[in-house]
Amino acid sequence: MRFQTLAIHRGVYKDSTFNSVTTPIYPSSTFRFDDVGKTKGYDYSRTSNPTRKALEENLAALEGGVSAFAVATGMAAITAALHLFKSGDHIVCTHDCYGGTERLLRTYGELFGLQTTYVDMSQLEQVKAALRPNTKALWIETPSNPLLNIIDIHALSEITHNHSALAIVDNTFLSPYNQRPFELGADLIVHSTTKYLNGHSDVVGGAIVVKDKTLAERLQFLVNALGQGASPFDCWLVLRGIKTLAPRMKAHEKNARAVAEFLEGHPRVAKVYYPGLKSHPHHELARRQQYGFGGMVSFEARGGIEQVNQVLRSVKIFSLAESLGGVESLISHPVTMTHASMTPARREKAGINERVIRLSVGLEDVADLIEDLEQSLTSKAEGL
Repeated sequence: MRFQTLAIHRGVYKDSTFNSVTTPIYPSSTFRFDDVGKTKGYDYSRTSNPTRKALEENLAALEGGVSAFAVATGMAAITAALHLFKSGDHIVCTHDCYGGTERLLRTYGELFGLQTTYVDMSQLEQVKAALRPNTKALWIETPSNPLLNIIDIHALSEITHNHSALAIVDNTFLSPYNQRPFELGADLIVHSTTKYLNGHSDVVGGAIVVKDKTLAERLQFLVNALGQGASPFDCWLVLRGIKTLAPRMKAHEKNARAVAEFLEGHPRVAKVYYPGLKSHPHHELARRQQYGFGGMVSFEARGGIEQVNQVLRSVKIFSLAESLGGVESLISHPVTMTHASMTPARREKAGINERVIRLSVGLEDVADLIEDLEQSLTSKAEGL
C-alpha cells in the first residue's frame, strides 16, 4: 500500500466483534486471563494496550520500521532512547538541536556521566573529529529547530556505522510523509507525535520507531520498565490525526512556501530560514533526501529586540505559543521560549540569536497569514 492508504488503514481494524471501521478506545487498565499463564495478548496497559498497539503498527508502517513504541510525550521518546546508553558513553549531537533535547542531555551528563559533544553536522569533518572510542550514537535533528539546517542523514549514517554506533534521527519537523530516515540508513527515529502526526494541538505524545528486532526488544523492555506508554485516548487521537497527514502536509508546505517567499522580499526581514527556498544553503540536499520541505519557517527581523517583540505582540492570526504542527498558525521566539533552557553561550554557538522568530505555518488562507505578518512587521515598536 502507498503512504496515504497506509496512513488511513494500517493498525485500524481491531474490533472483530462489531467490525468498527474506526479503532476502538480500550481504556481498561487490566485484562482478564483466559487461564493461568494464558491471555489474548494483553494483561496490563502499562505493558501493552490494543489502542496503543494500533498506533504503533501504523507508525512502524509509515516509517518502514519493524516496531514502534507510542509514549507519553516527545521528551519521553528521547528519554527512552537515551536509556539505551550507560555512564561513560558518548553521543555526538546536532549543535542547534531543540532546547529540551540539550537540557536532557546536559542533565544526564550531570546525573549519570553521559557525555555529549555538539557539532555542526553539516560539516562532516567536524563529526568525524568528534568521534571517540566510546561514541555510541549520533543524534541527528534535521531540519534543525529553529534554524532549519539540513544535514545529510545518509552520509552521517555511514560515518556512524563505520564506528559501530547508532544513527538516531529526530523526524518531528517533517513527519514520515516528507522524510523517511530508514531509507537513508538511520537506525532509530524519534517523534513528538504532538506535532504534525497528530496535527490538531489537542494531544501530547511521542514515539520511537526502530528497524532492528534486537533494538526493538530492548526498547520494549525500557518503555515498559520506565512506565512511559501513552494513554489509549491519546493514542486514538494521534491515530485519528494521522489519517489526514498527507493532505495536511501538502497544505502546510504550500502555505509555508508562500510565507517564506513573502518574508524573503520584505525590507524588515534580514534573513529567512526555509529549505524550500533556492537561497537556502542546504536546498539541494533537502531536495535529495526529503519528499517535501515542510511547514516550518524561521526568520530574523531587522532591528533590536524591541522590533522583535512588536512583531510577536501585534500578530492577530498567528498565536504566540509553544509547539508546532497544528492546523492553526503559531509564532514563537526561540531565545525566550523553546530554547530558553540553553545557555546564552551555547545558543550563540548554534546561531540562535534574539532576532530569530519561528513560525509554524498552519492551514488558514495564506493571504490572511501574509497580511497578518505584513501588518506586524510594519507596526512601529515603541521608542523607535
